[in-house]
Amino acid sequence: MSLMPRGSSLLRVIAALAAAPPLAAQQPPGAWDSVARALGRSGPAGGETYRATFPRTDLQVSVSGVRIAPALALTSWAAFAGSPDSADVMGDLVLAEGEVADVVAALLDGGLDVTAIHHHLLGESPRVLYVHYHGRGRGVVLATKLRMVLARTATPLEPGAASRTPNGAPRATLDTAAIFETLGLRGRLVSEVAQFGVATSGSRVTLGGRPVPLALGMATAINLQPLSATRALATGDFVLAAERVAPVVQALTATGIHVTALHNHLVGEEPRAYFVHFWGDGEPIALAKGLRAALEAAR
Repeated sequence: MSLMPRGSSLLRVIAALAAAPPLAAQQPPGAWDSVARALGRSGPAGGETYRATFPRTDLQVSVSGVRIAPALALTSWAAFAGSPDSADVMGDLVLAEGEVADVVAALLDGGLDVTAIHHHLLGESPRVLYVHYHGRGRGVVLATKLRMVLARTATPLEPGAASRTPNGAPRATLDTAAIFETLGLRGRLVSEVAQFGVATSGSRVTLGGRPVPLALGMATAINLQPLSATRALATGDFVLAAERVAPVVQALTATGIHVTALHNHLVGEEPRAYFVHFWGDGEPIALAKGLRAALEAAR
């Protein structure tokens, strides 16, 4: 994600990055090619980390009668860091209730740790669960095992699956310039959903002696799906140190954004990171203002 904190926030982020150890070793171009192929992806895969996404376009999930887009809250993913010969993989599998038991068994059979099973949403229909996992080893071996796990579900595995506007309604768009300005961040659009990721107080942890890069789920995530020119949905999660949990919950609640979950995604990280999930339904700029207040509390 391309993100740009502004003003004094930018200076704080630069200072933190300068003081922190590198999060992942630089990899040569194409270092993750074998991992990408094992996951069914094509094309060169370089960089310090590699991330693949698997939108659940097969699921038709609604909250309060409104269909939610896969890019808003229904995308499974896997991210790799370290080196192809000694990689860490972390991710989050979006599952129908009937898929959970089989997926957990398959992850364990493949030598991957299941680190969390829970809900991120409230009142969705049908119910959706999120299974978080972690593995360490040769990247291509981990990717092959994950592909086998995904094949046990109804997840569409072909890359670039066509996105659909929920309920076949005309596509709505966000005033992204105003949203970016209000949040103080620059994000990206994925199928009309604006997505943001930014480091917050809980984002820097180690696991098993290794720093965990932001790409492995340690960035605070904010997603906004337009419903009309005057209405949007917002969801995501804040990654927080313990002392920031209460201020963020208070900031979200004070602006009418509902807290839907508070939990951990990892097991054994140091220091502990807490994930506060949220749901908002309202005027886009009003949502962005509430989320900006929560971001200030999160840092």
